[in-house]
Amino acid sequence: MEQPVLFLLFSALFLFRLFEAFGQDFSTPPRGWNSYDSFSWIIDEEAFLDNAQVVSSRLLSSGYEYVVIDYLWYRKNVKGSSSDSYGYDNIDEWGRLVPDPERWPSSRNGKGFKEVAQKVHDMGLKFGIHLMRGISLEAVNANTKILDVATGLPYKEYGRTWLAGDIGLRDMPCGWMKNGFLSVNTDLGAGRAFLKSLYQQYADWDVDLVKLDCVFGDDFDKKQIITVSEILEGLGRPILLSLSPGTSVTPSMGAAISDYVDMYRITGDSWDNWNDIVAHFNVASRDFAAAKQIGANGLHGKSWPDLDMLPLGWLTDPGVKQGPHRKCRVTLDEQKTLLTLWSMAKSPLMFGGDLRQIDDITFNLITNPTLLEIDSYSQNNMEFPYIFTDESTSQVYHAASKSSVKQLLIINEPAKYVLGLTRCNSEKAKGWSLIMQNRVNQICWNYNTKDTATVSSCLHKRRPLWKSLNWDNEFIYSQKYEGLFQLLSQKSIKYCLDVSTTQRRTASVKPSNLLSTCKWNANQLWSLSHDGTLINPSSGLCATMESAKDSENAAGARSWIATGARGEIYLSFFNLNQGSTTISAKIGDLSKVLSSRLPTNSSCNCHEVWSGKDYSLIEGTLSIAVNGHGCALFVLKCSV
Repeated sequence: MEQPVLFLLFSALFLFRLFEAFGQDFSTPPRGWNSYDSFSWIIDEEAFLDNAQVVSSRLLSSGYEYVVIDYLWYRKNVKGSSSDSYGYDNIDEWGRLVPDPERWPSSRNGKGFKEVAQKVHDMGLKFGIHLMRGISLEAVNANTKILDVATGLPYKEYGRTWLAGDIGLRDMPCGWMKNGFLSVNTDLGAGRAFLKSLYQQYADWDVDLVKLDCVFGDDFDKKQIITVSEILEGLGRPILLSLSPGTSVTPSMGAAISDYVDMYRITGDSWDNWNDIVAHFNVASRDFAAAKQIGANGLHGKSWPDLDMLPLGWLTDPGVKQGPHRKCRVTLDEQKTLLTLWSMAKSPLMFGGDLRQIDDITFNLITNPTLLEIDSYSQNNMEFPYIFTDESTSQVYHAASKSSVKQLLIINEPAKYVLGLTRCNSEKAKGWSLIMQNRVNQICWNYNTKDTATVSSCLHKRRPLWKSLNWDNEFIYSQKYEGLFQLLSQKSIKYCLDVSTTQRRTASVKPSNLLSTCKWNANQLWSLSHDGTLINPSSGLCATMESAKDSENAAGARSWIATGARGEIYLSFFNLNQGSTTISAKIGDLSKVLSSRLPTNSSCNCHEVWSGKDYSLIEGTLSIAVNGHGCALFVLKCSV
């Protein structure tokens, strides 16, 4: 064989191996299994690998390829430890968390998750782990050294050795894990060096996905997200970046980071109850689909708004120190609604139940070929507003408000206004002013002394009360936040408006008084701009007010639409009512949201997925009776 031919063959082989290592297809939403819904935080090596084996043998052929260890894999499962305990974590000499050797015996002698990852890869799967923001409070308090991965020695800069206490931001803790983790100061070379040492370690363990928690939504830390993303890009192997959780996420917040991640949660934790399921309709359809953020540019191709795991099958309860012990509590109709919405919204599909006990019904639901086809390959996914029910001859669906506001706090009773968060360049952010009432400075929304409602929509303004360990820290932080103030409830001066949460919240969180005890925390500090916007610099979000009536979730009937790769149209009806409802749509109205034009008398073949029945059109209208909390999913093939 001539030398040029040999060169071409070896070049082709090299390119194939390069694609095999770095060219995974990230153009579709990821699928896999996550341990949280079934094991909370106490998953161990044996149970994890048992579930991975089921993914490999039964679900890999349906595209489920990631197996993810969720949070606190480094925490000792002993008496006294819990989901927010202090002093039970395994940390190496560089302040980095390492697996608990009692639960992960193969991690001993500094091996980390290397052997677990190898076993997962031998199954044909990809391996992921959950991470918390920044650096652990234990490492900061221990003042551990920081590893310089370039030298293998302690990190030095400006003639000094830097320590964990230099980079941990005590004023930026994780809102729902106060004893756990702090943001890292990414403005410092030492802060970036610490994060690089973390993710280099995960790359050395052959991790394929990291699920980074407490940097998005209520605990938004854009700087840290971007820094982690840039570090991952420089590691020489693709590691997917997933953000979680996403309480109070807005499309503008998602747009700010979508280029840097592969998937990001847009809700709180979703569990097996109807309220959590129905809470996803507004955030998925009203907000992110309307903002064209499904499949936007991402870190490794595209990015995907994530509706959270599938809490189906054999489960546990949130935050408990107990493994799987109960069946899923939502009805079969509600499970179909959940899976249909997740697929129509092209959410990543991460199953949460214990796969060792998966039943045939659950297995058939999560491997339904039509749902998987929609989730991976459909386009033009959006809410379809042109439906009507048997309750009226006119449309009864009312499009949800397109506001990106997330409710936080009802200011006055009876509730007329709701205080929320929005992007600062929105007109909805403008309307705040400084008022002096009863010799007290107050920040009020659209203040009008003749309107008692707006008079009550005020918060007291005061300078922060610094609480620190020594005067030097107090001086540093008072300089850092010069000119900022806290906003106190009128009813109690003990509570301040706080952007962050104080506990891990579910998807169905309702408007409530989320003022938290006034404390030294960047998420409680605000600034009033000349244009009437009230900004929290830590999160980059602004406060706003809206009518409580306008902020309520829409119920009743909902619908989604999408197009398929072979010209088919997917149309789903959702009945959010308790009782059966007949939902209808005129075929001619489909063209109002799709680029193709379908006349009223279009000829369509209509197949309903869940019943397996074929439906005919009556005078160009498609109708079906849908069970309470249930759905219908049509595959339409229409000729124009």
